[in-house]
Amino acid sequence: MKLNENVRYRLGVASRAIAAILGGYALAAVSTAVLSVVLPMPRVDAVMTATLLSFTVYTCAAIWVFAARDALRAWLGIGVPTLLMGAGLFLLRSAA
Repeated sequence: MKLNENVRYRLGVASRAIAAILGGYALAAVSTAVLSVVLPMPRVDAVMTATLLSFTVYTCAAIWVFAARDALRAWLGIGVPTLLMGAGLFLLRSAA
């Protein structure tokens, strides 16, 4: 019984770490792309601003993953916004 709990805990931490690394990167990349398109400034300034803000997005995503109640909520908290912003980016790019 004790060994099973230990393995379950370690798998939860590993899942959160993967969510923070890969999911955080995906969220930061999509948010950078969306902000690059929607910020009302010259393209070069919009891209630079979005890129700088992506560091904050990535950091907040990593904090969120380890603050969530369980690994499923952590994945949902990263995956849902990433998918929604990806869909929004698709719509923005197809409308242009």
